[in-house]
Amino acid sequence: MLHEFINWLLTTVHSWGYAGIFILMALESTVLPIPSELVVIPAGYLAYQGKMNLALVILSATTGSLVGASINYAFALWVGRPFLERWGKYFFVRQPLLHKTDEFFARHGKISTFTGRLIPGIRHLISLPAGLAHMNPAAFAMYTILGAGIWASTLTLIGYFIGNNLSLINEYLHILIIGLVVAVIIIVTVYIWWQRSITKKNMS
Repeated sequence: MLHEFINWLLTTVHSWGYAGIFILMALESTVLPIPSELVVIPAGYLAYQGKMNLALVILSATTGSLVGASINYAFALWVGRPFLERWGKYFFVRQPLLHKTDEFFARHGKISTFTGRLIPGIRHLISLPAGLAHMNPAAFAMYTILGAGIWASTLTLIGYFIGNNLSLINEYLHILIIGLVVAVIIIVTVYIWWQRSITKKNMS
């Protein structure tokens, strides 16, 4: 069944073109288990073959990711937040926890949204706490685009340069994910240092 699902994804990307990339990446950015690697890498290889445009592949994947993430954001904002405010105590989510989430995203929502888009597993879910915490929509969109754009560009370029070699993709995709996680750790470390420096300056 998994093999059939993968073949369906590849066929969709090939036959639907940019619209297929957009739709599949929008679904991938919700909570549906559609691997972006199986959507964007083949599209990058089609770009290498001259059957698609490299920039339009990245644009379709990035905008699709933004739409899917925005659906999660809107659901958490309009449905999840009112639900938790009324019934959260029955699920061990009380008002103090919601207030802490609001404070965290008010201070660190931008970096969290950006780096969250680069980590598999987290990238599908980071929009939900952003919506729950009423993160500024413009900031949410901007940092989602930034993170999703980097992810989409990386996968597209992998497909463009080595898309015809599955063994190389399996090898370098693993290295890529590790590299992105390390990059996120470095970014977060620098961010924390920067935040502490500002705090010290304000206190002095």
